Amino acid sequence: MDKMQRESDIIANLNARLKEILLEYLPSPGIRPTAIKGLHLVRREDVNQPERCFEKPLAGLVVQGTKHSFMCGHEYIYTANQSIVAGVDMPITSYVVNPTPEKPFLFIYLYLDKEILSSLAIEMKGSLPFSGNPDCSAAVGGADRDIMEMFLRLLELDKKTEQIPMRAPMMLRELHYLLLIGQHGRLLRQLHTAGTQNNQVVHAINWIRENFCSPMRVETLARQVGMSVASLHRHFKAFTGLSPLQYQKQLRLYEAQRLMLVENERASMAALAVGYESVAQFNREYKKVFGEPPFRDMNRRRSGRE
Repeated sequence: MDKMQRESDIIANLNARLKEILLEYLPSPGIRPTAIKGLHLVRREDVNQPERCFEKPLAGLVVQGTKHSFMCGHEYIYTANQSIVAGVDMPITSYVVNPTPEKPFLFIYLYLDKEILSSLAIEMKGSLPFSGNPDCSAAVGGADRDIMEMFLRLLELDKKTEQIPMRAPMMLRELHYLLLIGQHGRLLRQLHTAGTQNNQVVHAINWIRENFCSPMRVETLARQVGMSVASLHRHFKAFTGLSPLQYQKQLRLYEAQRLMLVENERASMAALAVGYESVAQFNREYKKVFGEPPFRDMNRRRSGRE
């Protein structure tokens, strides 16, 4: 048996074990957080039903099925034994292709720890090539044996609750290290290495996330992160698919949606809470993004027809 065939067999065996665990943990559709911080399991069976979210940076692995995602202005298609990395907080629209109860879409993902990535990027500085700037903040790639093995080890650890406090931090750091030296590494290193232009954009994104309720002037933000307005606009849109002001608006709308859905806030109170001065403007912009005005959207979501 040649080396390529052996590697293919190892990947197939890893996939089979991951599938077995996900089906055990998820007998029905849903998203299941594990006992390990940031690690989630997904089972989807809804055919071509779009889902919209404002997602945090993550690394994910498709175990079964195919998914289309639109993010940072590009469409990505990823299927079994492919990994995806989204390097910054951004809105994502996705749908799963033709899942069935017999063959559901299965996915495992980890929210990335920015502090771990930045710390490792400093330690690794100079040890890896640092060429070129990525033109987007997301990437899809083929199966990486080390990444698959690490996800499997984390899932197996999830059943050993008494060991999680000691072992999980070390294993999560190892997974972040593997991401930085793997096929997604150039993207992540550029985003999390201090002094790079891409890292300046990350600082701008973080500032907006932390202050989205407050008024914002792009000129002030650009000066704060050490960029020209034109450069900030260009790189910000490449990374998120949005201008800084559009990004702030989407953040406000998604947070207002959460307040209404999870905390039962009225639309008018949610609008004011996220920084809108005009409820009428909030209603217009909410309908433009989510397809329905807030009241009808909440009724639909709460009735389970989403």
